[in-house]
Formats: sequence, C-alpha cells, structure tokens
Amino acid sequence: MTGRTRTARTGYRCTECGHQAAQWVGRCPGCQAWGTLEQHAARVVATRRVAAGAPSTPARRIGDVELDTARARTTGVDELDRVLGGGLVPGAVVLLAGEPGVGKSTLLLEVAAKAAAKGRRVLYVTGEESAGQVRLRAERTNAVHDELYLAAESDLGAIVGHLETLTPDLLVVDSVQTMSTADADGAVGGVTQVRAVTVALTALAKERGLPVILVGHVTKDGSIAGPRVLEHLVDVVLSFEGDKHSTLRMVRGVKNRFGPADEVGCFELRDEGIVGLADPSGLFLARFGATREAVVPGTAVTVVMDGRRPLLAEVQALVAGRDIASPRRAVSGLDSARVAMLLAVLERRVGIKLHDAEVFTATVGGMKVLEPAADLALALAIASAKRDLALPPDLVVIGEIGLAGEVRRVAGVQRRLAEAARLGFTRALVPPDSDVKPNGMRIQEVGDLALVVDGIR
Repeated sequence: MTGRTRTARTGYRCTECGHQAAQWVGRCPGCQAWGTLEQHAARVVATRRVAAGAPSTPARRIGDVELDTARARTTGVDELDRVLGGGLVPGAVVLLAGEPGVGKSTLLLEVAAKAAAKGRRVLYVTGEESAGQVRLRAERTNAVHDELYLAAESDLGAIVGHLETLTPDLLVVDSVQTMSTADADGAVGGVTQVRAVTVALTALAKERGLPVILVGHVTKDGSIAGPRVLEHLVDVVLSFEGDKHSTLRMVRGVKNRFGPADEVGCFELRDEGIVGLADPSGLFLARFGATREAVVPGTAVTVVMDGRRPLLAEVQALVAGRDIASPRRAVSGLDSARVAMLLAVLERRVGIKLHDAEVFTATVGGMKVLEPAADLALALAIASAKRDLALPPDLVVIGEIGLAGEVRRVAGVQRRLAEAARLGFTRALVPPDSDVKPNGMRIQEVGDLALVVDGIR
C-alpha cells in the first residue's frame, strides 16, 4: 500500500556528466562544459508508505553466508592481480579507464588470452575496431586461442544474444561508450546510453556470476568520461596511465570493493605485447644499484610510495649560467610548485644563490614524483649541481622539507629503506625520529637542510 505521491518540477540534466539543476544555465556546474544542460521530463519522486513485499531470498546469519561466490580467480597477469586484490571475483564489474592509445585493449586482450589458456571461455566484444584489426593484434601478441571468442558489436541486445549462445566465463567490452541499447534515448556515448548499458551489464553480471571488464574513455583532463554514477555502479575502477614517450604503463586502483584501492601494477609496452614488471625500480635509475660507477653531480636517489608500493626514483638537476636577467625554470616529472618552493628555501635558508641561474629538474624513466618525501633528494640534487660535487652512489635520501628549512618526517620509512637495501644501497639520510631498524644500512637522521647541504664538500 502506498500513500500520497508528488511530482517533481521539470529540471535540467547535463549530457556530459549527469549533473542535475533546477533551472537552465549556460555552463554546467559539475563539469564546466558549455551548452550541455537539457530539459528532462517530470517524474514521480516520493511516496509516504510502501507496501511490504515478499523478499527474494531469506535473511541469514552473516556467518552462514557462503564465500565461494566471493573468492577471486587469478587472471594470469600477476601485476593486474595485485591491483585487483588477487584476481577477478565472479559477478564483479571492472571499469578500466585510460587515455586513447595507452594500451588498454592490448592489456585486456592479454588477460583474455591468459584466461582462455586456463580453459575458461572468454567473449571479447569490440565496438571500436573491426574483428580483423583485433585479430591482427592477437597474432602479434600471441593471444590467439580456441576458447577466446571475438564479436564486433555495438548493440546491447546482440551482446546478450552472444552470452546466451556461448555462456562465457569472462566478458570484455571495449568500450562501454560505443555500446547502445534501444531501451534508452540519446546518442551513442551520451550520459543516458552509457548509464543504461552499464546498468544492464551489471545486472547480467550479478545474475550469472559473470565477471565483466569494461573499457572506459577519459576526458582531456584525465578524469573518467561519462556520468559519475558509472563509477558507483561498477565494483572496481582502475586507471591505466602512461606517457606516450615512455614504454612504462601503470594500472592504479581507484575503487575496489574486493581489495585495497591504493595498489599499483607496473607494465612495459613492447612490440610483442604488454609485460608485467614485478621489479620496476631499475627503470627509474640511470645507473642501477649501489655498485654503479660514481654518478655525475646533480643526481640523487629517493624512495617514493606509489600506493602501497615502494619505488626507487632518481631525480636530476642542472644549474647553468649566472647573472641571467630572466632565468628559465624547466620541470619534468615533478611538481613545478614544489620545485619553486625548494629553490626559494635553498636560497633563503641555505644561502645557495639561484635567482640568476637557470635550473632544470627532471626524473629518470618517465616517472612522475609528486610526493613530498622526495623534497630532500631534490634539494640535494640542486645543491650538488650548483657546487658541481656528486653525491655518493650508494646513498638514498628520504625526507620532506618545510619552509623553515627543517626536514620533516614521512610515512613508511622502514618499507622505503627495506626496498633500498634490497637493491644494494648501503647508506641513507632520513628525517629525525624515524625509528627505523638499520637492516644492514648506515642510517643518519638529519633535521636541518642547511647542515645536510654543508656536508656536500
């Protein structure tokens, strides 16, 4: 039995992000796009009382619920399993988003081939490429298998028909923005169509216990394209990142209902496909290990935490010229605002004159270092470049720097040092009161940037 109902006023919805507004405006408050708000029909929105209905399944004690349906099954790609929390859970819907050409289709074709090699039937649906184009990529990456089925479809009804015929154990849809359904209005790739297709595929996944992987596009600012509700509907959201000038690729967990949401998987894009990197630290060091030859001035090694994963990174600096009226400040792979702050601290607190010199800072291997824990390493690299004196090759530097020139504590120092020790580094500079175990390393706690820089002789 229901009580009174009331009808909502006619409103407006953004076709790009799904933001709703009571009145029309030229620019969407949600995504800042112009001219995207469209009027939508009134609807019945509320009731006072709802009649009781028969439950679909009886309520049970939580201890009596079976766990077999929630256990992850490995994909065969170790780095992806790390991010997923062990593998794919039956009925899980995974959204993999990334920029065009970053390698999403290559990675998922590898996942599909690994699953097929284990005897699971896989249906790979492509709406962006022809079946022949996908077959050519599969030949190049050795991903052709009898249990891997390919369908070039863009209609949801056709996909459901393939599911009825094949009954696969894994479904890959590339991409969700190219799919459409006759049950929803709007253009292909629009908010209404994307939402309707995702809702339908999610319902099928839960009903059949079928893991589904969806490929999603991103906008020019790097966020996932489509309505925000898309990320709420799926169980796992993964971000596939990479620089087009580098072979390094990273899968970063954004949301995960079945495991940690801060894990990172590392891959390398090669001619024969995409390969997981269990130990990627060597990519970020110009000269790997503590046994390397003496480094040139202007380089320092630190350890950054990318999610839960400690990674060694080498930062480099070059200080050139003097008495330049308008010196340049070039930054690559680092936070430009952070670099500017460190330059000011070095000049004001340490006495290193940099205002009339050009300063270039960068990371090695295309890595992006935004963590404040790399401040001390970058400051020492700049001081080393200015004084033309190299730091010891077996030294790793960890610490955040404040505006007063003090070295602040950072999280996870023990894990960072363990990774550095594993790769052969024998000395470390860390913030005071870090409370770490030596692990065979000579550890020195430093609290003031000026004292550390004065030690560079």
